[in-house]
Amino acid sequence: MTMYAALLRGINVSGRRKVPMAGLRTLLTGLGHGDVATYLQSGNAVFSSGSGDENTLAAELERAIEAQFGFPVECLVRDAAYLAAACPFPAVALQGRQLHVTYFDRPVGAARYAPLDAAAFLPEEFRLGDRALYLYAPDGLGRSKLAAALSRPSLNKGLTGTSRNWNTVARLVEMTGGGA
Repeated sequence: MTMYAALLRGINVSGRRKVPMAGLRTLLTGLGHGDVATYLQSGNAVFSSGSGDENTLAAELERAIEAQFGFPVECLVRDAAYLAAACPFPAVALQGRQLHVTYFDRPVGAARYAPLDAAAFLPEEFRLGDRALYLYAPDGLGRSKLAAALSRPSLNKGLTGTSRNWNTVARLVEMTGGGA
């Protein structure tokens, strides 16, 4: 059995698209997954499965959520090893609010973000990883001009992505046993 994290996109925001975490745990258990737990109310769940295919697990979860709650929710599923992979920033030296990661449904290349003048946003900075974009925003995400530029629809066309701060990522790594 492999431990996974399910990252749900855009739920429980401003009272819309409500997915209660107890309901999500019940749904995941009903799909045959074990070791089910959730973290926060923003769509983070961990579970064990013998499937081994993140895309199949995500599609299965998306169908089940829509059937159960009546609206579509995009989901990404990542295994414990992926979550624990090295961050291109010195994460241990930063505050969790300064570092964010956007996980994507497919690899992204540097050419996609080439139109951005990265030097214009310093000291903010981003780096690409495996199906991920890491953002260092020393003053936090809410004040980040680079975060706003990176979220332009023209830069992310055709991608499904969901973001988490580093505190959340670290907790999911712990919950999946990825740090062991």
